[in-house]
Amino acid sequence: MRLLSHASFRRLGAGALLALAAVPLLWTALEALRTGSHSAAWRSLAQDPALVHAALLTLWTGLASTLLAWWGAAALLARGFVRQRLARLLRGLPVMLATPHAALAIGFLFLLAPSGWLLRALSPWLTGFDSPPPWPTTQDPWGLGLIAALVIKEIPFLLWTAATQLQRDDVRQRWRAEHALAQTLGYAPRRAFWLVLWPQLATRLRWPLLAVLAYGLTVVDMALVIGPASPPTLAVLAWQWLQDADPATYTQGAAAGVLLALMVLACSAFWLGAQRLQRQALAHGHGVRGSTARTPGTDIGLWLLVGVYAAVLLALAVGSVSGVWAFPAVWPQSFTNAAWAQVMQSSGTVLTTLWLAAGSSAVALLWSVAWLELAPRRWDDALRPLLYLPLVLPAVLWVVGLYGVGLQLRLEGQASGLLIAHTLMVLPYVLLALSPAYLGFDPRYAQLNASLGRSGWAFLLRVKWPLLKRALASAAAVGFAVSVAQYLPTLYVGAGRFASVTTEAVTLASGGQRSLTSAYAGLQLALPMLAFALAAWLGRPRRFTHPVA
Repeated sequence: MRLLSHASFRRLGAGALLALAAVPLLWTALEALRTGSHSAAWRSLAQDPALVHAALLTLWTGLASTLLAWWGAAALLARGFVRQRLARLLRGLPVMLATPHAALAIGFLFLLAPSGWLLRALSPWLTGFDSPPPWPTTQDPWGLGLIAALVIKEIPFLLWTAATQLQRDDVRQRWRAEHALAQTLGYAPRRAFWLVLWPQLATRLRWPLLAVLAYGLTVVDMALVIGPASPPTLAVLAWQWLQDADPATYTQGAAAGVLLALMVLACSAFWLGAQRLQRQALAHGHGVRGSTARTPGTDIGLWLLVGVYAAVLLALAVGSVSGVWAFPAVWPQSFTNAAWAQVMQSSGTVLTTLWLAAGSSAVALLWSVAWLELAPRRWDDALRPLLYLPLVLPAVLWVVGLYGVGLQLRLEGQASGLLIAHTLMVLPYVLLALSPAYLGFDPRYAQLNASLGRSGWAFLLRVKWPLLKRALASAAAVGFAVSVAQYLPTLYVGAGRFASVTTEAVTLASGGQRSLTSAYAGLQLALPMLAFALAAWLGRPRRFTHPVA
């Protein structure tokens, strides 16, 4: 009777948590689909001359960036796992993860632009240029700059999500044993990784991969900074239509968001189908054991990735204090702190970013812990697609739903509405980050606690949560970084009454204020970095002291 009551209490709590998250998620999704389903809007969309080009450009940039990021992350993981250097490989990930998409795009822009650092370093001694050439090195019509920026940003995310799978001792030990067994059968270490481990890991990375694919197809903030401009990608085109005060043009933008969602759905089905065929092909290896020769490409790839992030950080740091900086000088002729002084004067922007990030990540973490603790496993498995809706739906479509719900509840332009909007965006990332470690916690600890007669709360407070504090702190830091990077929800639900460092940075990127743009992008980067540093400090191992007898 007592066990039945306890189980009923857990199901009741899980049901309440589900209602708390599912109602706003479903309401937002349905409102977005309702707004984008008007037949007149679809007719206008179909007659727009830029539609076909924008859609093809979207498919090209989204699929190419996802494919390259997936391949790059897999190659780096293979190298780290085979050489047992995963810890070294993952050492720099917090800095890369903390770098917001918009900040990376702005730093990348300052490197690759015709007046950027790359061409300055080669001019005039090699190129002969005394002034910036009219080259489309950024916002190029082929989307190459956008693809490169997306690949550089998504590889660390895929590496990190793979690392969360390896945090489970049972999984890590089993995969090590299977890898060793494959080598005893004569397979080279790298081939053993691709044939035995990667198919298992790739299946577990299904949701992170779909999130990367959906983001690549629907990104707005990075595309505004470094993507093609004439015509832009379909997401940017939809965003431009949504900015229009004309209701017909607004619904046309919402219809474009629905079209993007259909493209994400079709590309996801295609990708998962291709993965399934690849797994079937790998299952028939025909005994080919591969070469033991070392492939140096992954070493170069790792150093290239680290080098690009270091160059982006340096470009933002130097750009934020640059004064006069004529082309082709490599370094500024004068330095000034005027940009940072201007940023400090807008303390309201920083405070808005901080309370939004701290509040939304805290709420999302509390909800995720309660859900993982109370929800039956079959509920969790079945409801993940619903909880991951903000990950896979296009941002331009999602904000249409958020804006519509905010209007109906009169939360548009309110702090509470903005906090709810950020929390809904942060929640799937926190749940995704926390799940592997939380669900993989050894249940024998709970059995031992019960055999000692201790309560469930004592087990959580004295054993489970202290042992999981690293995963908990990391998940909160991820949520903080996701909130800081939010652009469209802040813009739409905030109704222009709230400015964050991201909205300021993206707005300034279209202007010519290099130092002020760099300062805001640097601040956008610094805040998540501080959160990850705090998470690392909070998640450090406990040191037990024993009194001397």
